[in-house]
Amino acid sequence: MKFLNTIINNIFNTIFPVKCISCGTSGVDLCLTCISGSPPAERETAKWIFPLYDYRHPPIKKAMWLLKYKGNKRLASTFAEILYEKILEELSELAMMENFKKAILVPIPLSPKRYRERGYNQAELICKELIKINNLRHGVDIELINNVLIKTQETEHQARIRDRRVRLKNLTNSFGIKNVELIKNRNVILIDDITTTGATLNEARKILKQASAKKIIAFTVAH
Repeated sequence: MKFLNTIINNIFNTIFPVKCISCGTSGVDLCLTCISGSPPAERETAKWIFPLYDYRHPPIKKAMWLLKYKGNKRLASTFAEILYEKILEELSELAMMENFKKAILVPIPLSPKRYRERGYNQAELICKELIKINNLRHGVDIELINNVLIKTQETEHQARIRDRRVRLKNLTNSFGIKNVELIKNRNVILIDDITTTGATLNEARKILKQASAKKIIAFTVAH
């Protein structure tokens, strides 16, 4: 099956060649030159949240849209490569200053309905790619646990809500925890694709803290 998928992908890429959405370079959806030249996220966030890029930058915005809504899963690998370096940078400091070791990656979940509609969770895809990279490089002591934080309620898309107070209310009690023993007294790295007001990450952090998670930080591709 894997061999057949490779053949199909090669045929598809021959008919519809992959090109960088920003500069047109062949072979990649978003080349490292363009992504490295994207403006960093500078809008204020909580100190425990680490976004990489400014979502308003057109190539980043388009790439996020392609990953999230158009099934371009290759972009999960692209963003994971960049996120991985940022995570290593922060962990090197946290490990010394705050004993932040043996962390677990926890993707922000989708509701069951939204997962069925989309067929995948982009945050989970990024997490899986991060683990692949870490394993290949024999990196830090992290593991992926994607069966702990769950979305218990179907909520309105946060991007469609402008009022911060309404955003917060929209997410209240929308997350739950299962397999509590897997996160008790563990350091947690939350992963999501985009943060806007931080309401989603804050609600997830609150639920994890209630379940006795130790220290929690978060990384996102864009803000």
